[in-house]
Amino acid sequence: MSIVKMKDGTEIFYKDWGSGQPLVFHHGWPLSGDDWDAQMMFFLSKGFRVIAHDRRGHGRSSQTFSGNEMDTYAADVAALASHLDLKNAIHIGHSTGGGEVTRYVAQYGGGGRVAKAVLIGAVPPIMVKSERNPGGLPLEVFDGFRAAVVANRAQFYVDVPAGPFYGFNRAGAKVSQGVIDNWWRQGMAGGIKAQYDCIKAFSETDFTQDLQRIEVPTLVMHGDDDQIVPIADSALLSAKLLKKGTLKIYPGLPHGLCTTHPDTVNADLLAFIQS
Repeated sequence: MSIVKMKDGTEIFYKDWGSGQPLVFHHGWPLSGDDWDAQMMFFLSKGFRVIAHDRRGHGRSSQTFSGNEMDTYAADVAALASHLDLKNAIHIGHSTGGGEVTRYVAQYGGGGRVAKAVLIGAVPPIMVKSERNPGGLPLEVFDGFRAAVVANRAQFYVDVPAGPFYGFNRAGAKVSQGVIDNWWRQGMAGGIKAQYDCIKAFSETDFTQDLQRIEVPTLVMHGDDDQIVPIADSALLSAKLLKKGTLKIYPGLPHGLCTTHPDTVNADLLAFIQS
């Protein structure tokens, strides 16, 4: 397996295929780099170098006790980018991975390392409700996530993909048991402690200043029927904070649109990359 070791001994698993301009894919919670299969295969066929890592505590990376927060996630990506000597890369993040991309590009994206960024169904600027963020989701929602992970992670990791993640709870939805099972497989491969901690990381981290610091062109893609990361308090706000942001809204599409509608997503990603 391809592994890079962090300073604290954590081993980060990654896939690195092909040649050409590097595209780095950052997965959502509680998944792994495998969630990008449809994008990895498409862009590999288009002549790009495609890279996807498993965030610490997730997938095939170390089941970490500590460091399960955005600053360390971004530092891990920086170490991976240095290890692979990535230059002129395009970083693409979904959901929690969009937060990871935002912090990484803001803090480490200079010196020609990053050419562009893409945020898909992403958590920035901040998810949790507060006086400064009245449109956010109440803390009780995320406390519910934590309680469900501790009480019966295996069942929770069936309920999420079978319901709101892919919009399979909507009338007329074309439900795929394989997609549900694959979500469960990825989630259960990771460590419960790291995934528990990550709920705080994706819900309570404030990315406002990160978004304002990003200098590279950034595409913000979001389904307007996203039941996990509601669009009004995420993409619509992020696009306004970015210096070079472009907003693409997908009517009726769910949070997991990269899996449910890969042809649509891949075509728009390719157009942005080539623009």
